[in-house]
Amino acid sequence: MSPTFGKCYDPTGALHGIPTFPWKYAPDGYATRRQLRDRGLRPGGQPVAAQVMRRSRHRKAGVSIAYLYRIDMAKPVRPMTPGRAAALAKAMRARRTCPKCLTDAGYCIPTSLGMCPACAYPGDQPVR
Repeated sequence: MSPTFGKCYDPTGALHGIPTFPWKYAPDGYATRRQLRDRGLRPGGQPVAAQVMRRSRHRKAGVSIAYLYRIDMAKPVRPMTPGRAAALAKAMRARRTCPKCLTDAGYCIPTSLGMCPACAYPGDQPVR
């Protein structure tokens, strides 16, 4: 067993507080949020049941962690209601509308600019 594998393998939770498994070695019956969503499920308020861990040069702590939830305790995703769909459409329309020229840009306006690129850089427009 490699030293890295050993640091990530703690099925009892004695070292990390919750059962910990190396990346791709989680036992059946556990899933991440994204995996639950692919199955049409959500955690449903249950606590984190376990975690998978792997080394990462990009993280400050040196490891990446993904939390796992029990599939048998997961609940179905709530259906989209007409009210929620309308609220989501309104929010997306607000993200696409330029506050300066009040036009729909057709895409989400960059938050770094705060307005559409045409209003942010008026002199950079091609002359027709």
